[in-house]
Amino acid sequence: MNLETCPGCGAAFPRCDGPMHPYMVSSPACWAAFGEVLAREYSEPALLSIHRLSVDAYAVQHPGSPCRQSIQSVGVHLIRLCLFLEHGLAPDRANEAMLAAGRIKHTFSWLEPPSALGAVTVHDVLQATETSAHAAMVRRWAQSAWDAWGPHHDRVRQWLVQSNNSFKQNPLPGPA
Repeated sequence: MNLETCPGCGAAFPRCDGPMHPYMVSSPACWAAFGEVLAREYSEPALLSIHRLSVDAYAVQHPGSPCRQSIQSVGVHLIRLCLFLEHGLAPDRANEAMLAAGRIKHTFSWLEPPSALGAVTVHDVLQATETSAHAAMVRRWAQSAWDAWGPHHDRVRQWLVQSNNSFKQNPLPGPA
């Protein structure tokens, strides 16, 4: 089997042709695998609570190049991972978190991606076919992706404080 390594997350997939995300750098097979993960999550109500972790983990493992869209995407997804993993953000507040982060995304700067973007990838999630195993693997994936960006955690936490300050009506959880 002819394998191709994803230039984003580093996972190996059988080579295939197909679409890719417009600014997240991935292989076509990795992008297709992510689509399969999303389809599974949308079709299984028990997985909806972890769905946004999948989106965030994939986004920060495929950061793209230093353009405005990539900078803002990585920033808002890292903020939401921080909120989920360090502050226990409830899934029903995830959209509020993205809206709050979106209000300040124009202030984000490029974060040099780490050399390794996490040991757990979309490939691992795809292999976890049982609902409970899928959910557990997504949590591991999100933690792995967040941990990989460790050198930038302080900057992300600063952005979180700024986004929280722009969201006075119903504040998001602050830094621990």
